[in-house]
Amino acid sequence: MAEPAPWANRPNILSEEPTGPRVTLAAGGKAGPAAVLVLFAATIFTGAGLLFVVQPMFARMVLPLLGGAPATWNTAMVFYQAALLAGYGYAHLTATRLGPRQQAVLHLLVLLLPWAILPIAVPAGWLPPTGGNPVPWLLGLMLAAVGLPFFAVSTTSPLLQRWFSGAAHERAADPYFLYAASNAGSMIALLSYPLWIEPHFSLGQQGRIWSYGYGLLAVLTAGCAVVRWRFAATAERAATPVSAATVLPGWRRQLRWVLLAFVPSSLLLGVTTYVSSEVAAVPLFWVIPLAVYLLTFILAFARRQLVPRRVLVRLWPMLLVPLVMALDMQASQPLGWLLLLHLMVFFIAAMLCHGALAADRPAPEHLTAFYFWISVGGVLGGVLNALVAPLVFNSVAEYPLMLVLACAVGLGGWAGRWRLGDWLAPLLVGLAALGLVWGVQATRFKADAQVAGLVFGVPALGAYFLSREPRRFTLAVAGLLLAGTCYQGEKGRVIRAERTFFGVHRVTTDATGEFRLLVHGTTLHGIQNRTPGHDREPLAYYHRTGPIGAVLAAYGRESREQIGVVGLGAGSLAAYALPGQAWTYFEIDPVVLQLARDDRYFTYLRDAAVPVRVALGDARLSLAREPAGRFSVLVVDAYSSDAIPVHLLTREALALYVAKLAPGGVLAFHISNQHLDLEPVFANLARDAGLVALTGTDTAVSTAELATGKSPSVWLVMARRPADLAKLAPDARWQPSRDDPAQAVWTDGYSSVLSVFRWR
Repeated sequence: MAEPAPWANRPNILSEEPTGPRVTLAAGGKAGPAAVLVLFAATIFTGAGLLFVVQPMFARMVLPLLGGAPATWNTAMVFYQAALLAGYGYAHLTATRLGPRQQAVLHLLVLLLPWAILPIAVPAGWLPPTGGNPVPWLLGLMLAAVGLPFFAVSTTSPLLQRWFSGAAHERAADPYFLYAASNAGSMIALLSYPLWIEPHFSLGQQGRIWSYGYGLLAVLTAGCAVVRWRFAATAERAATPVSAATVLPGWRRQLRWVLLAFVPSSLLLGVTTYVSSEVAAVPLFWVIPLAVYLLTFILAFARRQLVPRRVLVRLWPMLLVPLVMALDMQASQPLGWLLLLHLMVFFIAAMLCHGALAADRPAPEHLTAFYFWISVGGVLGGVLNALVAPLVFNSVAEYPLMLVLACAVGLGGWAGRWRLGDWLAPLLVGLAALGLVWGVQATRFKADAQVAGLVFGVPALGAYFLSREPRRFTLAVAGLLLAGTCYQGEKGRVIRAERTFFGVHRVTTDATGEFRLLVHGTTLHGIQNRTPGHDREPLAYYHRTGPIGAVLAAYGRESREQIGVVGLGAGSLAAYALPGQAWTYFEIDPVVLQLARDDRYFTYLRDAAVPVRVALGDARLSLAREPAGRFSVLVVDAYSSDAIPVHLLTREALALYVAKLAPGGVLAFHISNQHLDLEPVFANLARDAGLVALTGTDTAVSTAELATGKSPSVWLVMARRPADLAKLAPDARWQPSRDDPAQAVWTDGYSSVLSVFRWR
């Protein structure tokens, strides 16, 4: 058996010598009534369940108003963390300033306040801004609609743990085990939402059921208050002398708690951004990282150490190094393995931090202060990712930064004398990676996966060899990630990058300087050949020889026609505009419009045969304001990275599209997707609405076509009658769309991304 790394069992630098007493389990003592423990555990469990059902539930309610943007969840998480901090602060202040009876009476009054706004729903009249940052609007909406109930419920766990610590029960000396019960309730609620609650109940029903659960919580809390009065402890705890227990933890120890909570909180949102951007902004993919986050709390605060620290320390470099390589290479395939790798690294990082928190928990007298400072760290992590990073960075830079900080915090080993090798070894790793990146780009090798693997594989191996020394390993990881920022990748050299609420947009150019590309996440949103004489040709998925070219050649050739397009991108489809026509784009992100209109990058809108109107805002809200029967062709091509805004793929959305379609008109949907098989979703919608549907597949693109800027694509068209699609019949690429009667039709209240996921 291999010897453990010399620092594997070394205490974390952030928890080596706490400045105050730790909690000590009571030995012996008379057992309290089992019913007391059951009551407190059940109340905390119920409160935790309500907290973590309302989070995806309300985000699901508000998501259609914000175009399905993944940042909706991150912003919502900041609000929830801030409300949780307020709840923990309330619990701490009332526990330290009020007696048990006064605190109980006050808290029961607080629990009555949310009844004024229940059941939870989006208030009438709340519509997001069309041209500005929607974050302030979203935070205001959440404060009005869910702030008071969330605050009231968030106080449950710390408050009741403090109450339990004063009860005459043998386990009252260490009430932290109830924290594991709280997180267990949270996890069960989280997993229940996408797997059971969302598929079986409408959003209105969910809001009413949550209200009933809140009523149950109020009753249980009142029972706990009665128990607290009747079974107050009168004896000192043998394990913790009063003089030691009442020593207030120092500021260094409190700062340690904040930092140990800050890192996993930021990583949680970083992983969530990756998952929801690359697949879909739906509760299922928000829930998975949050469930992992809660699992680490459950394991860390369990009465027995279920996952030894030495195991985590050994696994950390084995998983972190491949993840760093994947980030540097801008890898997006194979998605399943990449998702697993991100989640495993996140799990270990959170376990290292939360394990250090659990080992450094104070005596029960300071329980509420402990949870308050943990909540402060959580809020700071959320604020960094959702509010600060989009303003400071033009990429998702906070994620790799937090990986480096997790390495430093989790492994420790920073105390002691530094040697020359501690700086020199990681510097050589970083310089080697940077040299290989510059060398490959100077020789203009094709930036494919094999080349990228060689560029980053060799220095990554060097970083792994340094993993026995935490300082050197952490700095080597930082060097690798820094070198990765200089790698151009398959999409070319970045000439402009903008980050908004809706994601990261990059304008890139190829090695020849002929092509401009608009990239969102890992997905291409348009290409233009800027060579004179070629700059008016639509490329990528919009090529004249592709399916959408056939549609517009057949149905978009008449003057006075009105064409609508959901999703602007680089404005490529405007190249099909003809004199006399009216073209309207529907785009939610103002920055996309700025880039499409900037002549330094793209000129499709400028050179269009007719003035192009762009309506800013969510497509469904904007389309609802258009006259009925307006468009002869309505194209829906709205994607966020490779994710899909689910609210544009529902029965209600299709009914809106059809209402805006002229007699004999055609709907065209771009359904190319790396990870999801969307054809049955649309075919089921067409069958449900009594429409006809054809799918046009153009994936056999030759090397010569790829070199000229054409991309493989799959499109699906719908019309009211078979005769309306007769013009496409001669083209063998168009075949009847493949439906799936076993799948339920997607609606605003139900969708199942999991059922169409390509598991490969």
